[in-house]
Amino acid sequence: MDQRVSFITLVVTDMDATRRFYVDGLGWEPELHEPGEVLMFRVAEKVVLSLWAEAFFVEEVGQRPARGGVPPITLAHNVATPQGVDTVLEQAAAAGAKEVSEAVRRDWGGYTGYFADPDGFRWEVAHNPGEIGQSVLP
Repeated sequence: MDQRVSFITLVVTDMDATRRFYVDGLGWEPELHEPGEVLMFRVAEKVVLSLWAEAFFVEEVGQRPARGGVPPITLAHNVATPQGVDTVLEQAAAAGAKEVSEAVRRDWGGYTGYFADPDGFRWEVAHNPGEIGQSVLP
């Protein structure tokens, strides 16, 4: 098996709220949108973020997703500068992000903060000055 990820799929409870947040609020352009079912964004050359309505997840997978508390996953959006972190966090707050936390300097040398989307998925916004952090920038 090749070492790669092609799709990251998150199950959402309110597709309309999800679309408003990502498309209207953050300004993302959908690669595919099936109203009420799925919303997909190309987030890298060969990686798609898929936001899938819960009913369709249950139909295909056969079980309801676990709910309650913070989902045990984070997504990260790396930027080139600490100022870029603050700018993205401000954009997320303006888009209606839940629980935006101020960015702070981290022990490992980076500068990061978090916001939550309408379903509580945490996005880390990070300036990572290390080699691996720089390697993921466009």
